[in-house]
Amino acid sequence: MARRRARIEIIPLIDIMFFLLATFVMVSLSMIQNRGIPVHLPAAASAEKQELKTFSTLTVTETGEITLDKEQIGLDSLPERLSQMKQANPDLQLFINADERAPFGSVAKLLDEVRLLKITKVAIQTRDLRASGN
Repeated sequence: MARRRARIEIIPLIDIMFFLLATFVMVSLSMIQNRGIPVHLPAAASAEKQELKTFSTLTVTETGEITLDKEQIGLDSLPERLSQMKQANPDLQLFINADERAPFGSVAKLLDEVRLLKITKVAIQTRDLRASGN
């Protein structure tokens, strides 16, 4: 009588590993906080990753529209909103992400309003020129 050797079927294990990998990717993508609306960021060779823990995002679109944390806001009501946010959090951090085709005047006005309110922790988001190849 011949002895049968035990076999480990590897195909079901591969299926389980792919399922776990896909689940991990989906969960990790849903954990990323994106408070700005999608725009085509300008590239910069000096781009650095910033700590994105407690921050608000000001976005300037290609047409010059301004949004604060995905909520469209006019330049005239921006100082009041930023002032309220600064009173609630004196250590307010702002990230400005403007489309590379946005009117420079809109971005300059936005920065001027931020400076007038004495908000000092401001970063401008860019793409990494070295990574984008442009």
